[in-house]
Amino acid sequence: MLPEPVRTRVVTLVAAAMSEVPVDELPPPLRKVAKFAPHRRARLGGAMIAAQLTTDVLFRQRVAAQAGSEAGELGTAVAQGSSPAAADPVEVAALAYLLRPAGWRELIEAAERALSAEADRLAVADQVHQAEARAAQAEHDRTVARVEVDKLRAELTRVRDELGAIREQHRATLRELRDTQASERRAQQLYATEKGRANRATADHEAELRRLRAKLAETEQAVGQARSTAREARSYDEARLWLLLETIGQAAVGLRRELALDPAEVLPGDVVADQYAQRPEQAARQPARAMAEDDPARLDQLLALPRVHLVVDGYNVTKRGYGELDLEQQRQRLARGLSGLAAQTGAEVTVAFDGSDRLPSLPTPPRGVRVLFSSKGETADELIRRLVRAEPNGRPVVVVSSDREVADGVRRAGAYPLPADALLRRLASR
Repeated sequence: MLPEPVRTRVVTLVAAAMSEVPVDELPPPLRKVAKFAPHRRARLGGAMIAAQLTTDVLFRQRVAAQAGSEAGELGTAVAQGSSPAAADPVEVAALAYLLRPAGWRELIEAAERALSAEADRLAVADQVHQAEARAAQAEHDRTVARVEVDKLRAELTRVRDELGAIREQHRATLRELRDTQASERRAQQLYATEKGRANRATADHEAELRRLRAKLAETEQAVGQARSTAREARSYDEARLWLLLETIGQAAVGLRRELALDPAEVLPGDVVADQYAQRPEQAARQPARAMAEDDPARLDQLLALPRVHLVVDGYNVTKRGYGELDLEQQRQRLARGLSGLAAQTGAEVTVAFDGSDRLPSLPTPPRGVRVLFSSKGETADELIRRLVRAEPNGRPVVVVSSDREVADGVRRAGAYPLPADALLRRLASR
């Protein structure tokens, strides 16, 4: 059994010598390997080469002669059974295994002993190196320990100094605590004195508060009486106003009879409505601002005026009354209610909605109700103002909207604004 370094060197020598041996003289298993370069032969075909050297004596003799020739004087000396003192024992053992001179086994055993001695030497050298490294590390650790000891001594000195300072500070703190406790006792005495004064002031303030509350009750009673007087005066003024309106209405009836005026075929609201009949478009709605609810009886009184025109802010009413429905259902429900109101009162009724460009077609308005949609760039509020301005002076126009801006605008134009709740309660009572 060859040592591993010797076996490897034998395979390397044989792989190099195979280049000089004719292919037909090589063993058949090695002919494919012979096509490789020498270093690839040794790496890829090392096992086959070693096997052929063991079994094929002729092959071994051929490659041995070539390897001995290439080794020169070392090969000659090994062939004679001697080993030069300065020669590499692995090289000598490899040539001895190939050339097989007398005593070749002793040469291999000597190489093996030399390799073992070299390995022992390297191991001892490694141990010595490790021992030196451990000694150097120990010396370094000792130096570091000395430095740390010096640092700890310095830190101990600093801590002792700080401890002395803390003790002094503690003594000063105790003195301050005693002074503070004395100050606290004096403050408590002052607090008791001021507390007595505050209790007396509180009693005085409570007495003053009771007096002010009594005075406030008297003031509220006086305000209530003033409001009652104002309501009575307002009722009186409203009675006078309705009496005046009734007188004017009767006078208008008599004047129409005297002048024999025929009923008008075209109403002012129709003139404005013609502009929206063929181009329903949508504009942005403005949010409604709520007013207080009112009695629906006032709406009935206004609708009793002759030739009255009722203008309704559509979505402002529907979203307060039945906003849970979709827009189409809201419009239909309001239009049906207004149709019944128009039939009951005989009033001209117009309801205005914001533009309807989302509608596939205009819905058919119910009998007695004019349904208008604002055009693009115009809101229903602006359409309502145009309807009011189109009416002649003196004709009563009632506008139903809880939008404060709309109510103020139509009031300045001479119309009567009413909140949406008045119309919703009137429709709900039918």
